[in-house]
Amino acid sequence: MSVHHAFDNAPSADGCWHNLRLAPDLFASDHGVGEDTPACIVVRDGRIDWVGPRQALPALHAGLPRHDGRGMLATPGLVDCHTHLVYGGQRAGEFAMRLAGASYEEVARAGGGIVSSVRATREASEDELFAQAAPRLAQLLDEGVCAIEIKSGYGLALEHERKQLRVARRLGQAFGVTVRTTFLGAHALPPEYAGRSQEYVDLVAGTMLPALAAEGLVDAVDVFCERIAFSLAETEQVFQAAQRLGLPVKLHAEQLSNMEGAALAARYGALSCDHIEHLSETGIQAMRGAGSVAVLLPGAFYALRDTQVPPIAALRAAGVPMAVSTDHNPGTSPCLSLLLMASMACTLFRLTVPEALAGITRHGARALGLQDTHGLIAAGRPAHFVLWPVGQAAELAYWFGSRPGCTIVRQGRVVRRAP
Repeated sequence: MSVHHAFDNAPSADGCWHNLRLAPDLFASDHGVGEDTPACIVVRDGRIDWVGPRQALPALHAGLPRHDGRGMLATPGLVDCHTHLVYGGQRAGEFAMRLAGASYEEVARAGGGIVSSVRATREASEDELFAQAAPRLAQLLDEGVCAIEIKSGYGLALEHERKQLRVARRLGQAFGVTVRTTFLGAHALPPEYAGRSQEYVDLVAGTMLPALAAEGLVDAVDVFCERIAFSLAETEQVFQAAQRLGLPVKLHAEQLSNMEGAALAARYGALSCDHIEHLSETGIQAMRGAGSVAVLLPGAFYALRDTQVPPIAALRAAGVPMAVSTDHNPGTSPCLSLLLMASMACTLFRLTVPEALAGITRHGARALGLQDTHGLIAAGRPAHFVLWPVGQAAELAYWFGSRPGCTIVRQGRVVRRAP
């Protein structure tokens, strides 16, 4: 049965989930619970009512229906906070070009890159885009993702950006998953605006964004600020338009060079700055002051064979929260495993296991403005959690490339049970 159809028929998760263990640092409780302490999670009306050690379970919960956790490790539902999940076609040919020596910029100048996905996306109908994106989303959900961001940015015209965002909304409804939509109209310059960058930015900020926001299709606004994309001044113009509409901003920042985009984004209170391989100390301090999350995208780093590692030690020292995401996209990170990204964040970027797990839960939620509902197991929150058949939390990053048979509770329903 597909995840899509499974959600419609999924049973309620209400009751007492017992005989489980809680991953450290990923739940909010007054009780001291170690990774090996037998614990319980109580769900009522689709929300977490109580969480803590088994011996402290209040008597009033004793008569509830019981769900045996079979000694599994509980984490919050995973959060994939940066994806481009809705697009037409694929770009395996460019992968081969890069392996043969072409740079990211050379691929883009040859008519490949983002613009090739724009062509395929424009040619696809809304239903075709939904049909292509659905199995991608299903694969992520099957690994425990309970909230996901989906960006536009492959339409680069009002009707096609609208099409992408409408598909993102439909996916959330069809699969019973929290989807945050991000308008990325300033992703690349469409071919029909070649040499007329300012005119296109005027269109994005003055026409496209207000229209799509009025239709309820935009939760946040993003820009690709880079030499091959949009300048600081153009980025700020889009941010100002978002600010007028009361929409939070995010930024593709410092991926290929240091444009000091993170500092600009921080001035607008950005939810997150993403990629950030070339992030400066100025940018780090600005992000710290603004409370912006640093979103690490090891999939793109790996696929592009990058060598500039994000300044992890400096981010850690400054106390900037670090999220980890798939950056699923057809050109530079066609990955559909958030656990693999957590492992790669450890091996390639030197995150610790607790940092990586917080990156795909707590900090990922914060990067989407979902910190009050996702990313932690805590009383009063919607029931989003995953039970993993592992002995210790480190195994979630250790077994890279595997897909553990987990039990998934999403939006208060049991959408999957471990074998």
